[in-house]
Amino acid sequence: MKLRFDDDVEAFRAELLAWLAINRPSAAEMAAEPSVSTGHAPAWARRWTRTMFDAGWLVPGWPPERGGRNAGPIESLVYIEELAKARVPRTTNVQGLGIVAPSIIDYGTDAQIRHYAMPILRGEATACLGMSEPNAGSDLAALTTRAVLEGDQWVINGQKVWTSGANYADFCFLFCRTDPHAPKHQGISIIIVPMDTPGVTVRPLPEIIHPDQPDLNEVFLTDVTVPAHHLVGELNNGWAMANGSLAHERAMVWVNAVMGLEESLATLLVEAPALLDRLTPIERTLAVDQIVQVAIDTQAARCLGYRGFAKFARGAGAPEQALMKLYASEARQRVALVAAEIQGADAVVAGGVANDGHHAVDEPQGTWLEQYFHSFANTISAGASEIQRNIIAERILGLPRK
Repeated sequence: MKLRFDDDVEAFRAELLAWLAINRPSAAEMAAEPSVSTGHAPAWARRWTRTMFDAGWLVPGWPPERGGRNAGPIESLVYIEELAKARVPRTTNVQGLGIVAPSIIDYGTDAQIRHYAMPILRGEATACLGMSEPNAGSDLAALTTRAVLEGDQWVINGQKVWTSGANYADFCFLFCRTDPHAPKHQGISIIIVPMDTPGVTVRPLPEIIHPDQPDLNEVFLTDVTVPAHHLVGELNNGWAMANGSLAHERAMVWVNAVMGLEESLATLLVEAPALLDRLTPIERTLAVDQIVQVAIDTQAARCLGYRGFAKFARGAGAPEQALMKLYASEARQRVALVAAEIQGADAVVAGGVANDGHHAVDEPQGTWLEQYFHSFANTISAGASEIQRNIIAERILGLPRK
């Protein structure tokens, strides 16, 4: 096992850090317009995305004309890690940059790449991902939003829910059923739907903890018509494209999960001495044991992630990638729970966890109790833990479905 990076990778890291030191958005910029709740992508985020694109740091593994520098997989891993450490998001339109744009580049026409993918990469447009529905969450293939081809237009009716960023997106990468008679996992297609199309209604879903900063939304589509050429890829091949689309997100998901877990642990270790001093000897012994256990979990998560990524970089299958999201999100939940339980009743009124103002937009901040509440969302989004266990059981361990 090699526990270090090659010299050329370290040179890549040094170049990135030097560039970030000069060009990164300031804390004042991000704090002045920190969220998307105003109904549009923050101006600083659009500028920052364009700056990264022009410098080849937006997606390093891509060619320069698409915002990269032809970097290899290991360099791309280092890039994601250093951005997370610096708490600098590439964009506030995570699904647009991480899933929609790459998917259009993979499956779309030249015109779709030109009109939809490239504006996302240049920070000129934002996109939302229309997947989940009230009766089709983790089971995407159960979706019922219907698209019917009438002449040279698609007529779309249905509903999406938990659609991140729909309240400020320029268009939706919409998964819909185009053949209702096909088997469940067939007959699904992807259609690009501009959000200002008549018949599209967006209703933000306020969160209990942050009701004034909604990012999740319901999207209603009533007799929405878009041109036939807005179909992405092959007709009725949406399920295969969905798997390809989500593959673009996996590396970012596990790296962010591990980095978030390590950040939470580091904060707990700073606060632990003062917290432990207030406990009885028996309580202190139990609390120390719990802290050590989550520290072990955190180290195991990083090693598991590196093992899987090393396989991926060699072109081999990596079952660790399926395990990582489940393991890291639940480990982070345990860190927050341990910290809140050590605080006891004070957890309800304790001040916020240390935060320097540079946090990435998808990282929950606040008290340990708030982080614990937020952790349940992390075990649902990007694949619910229950579904992840089914996938691991069936596809990796080879267990029967029942």
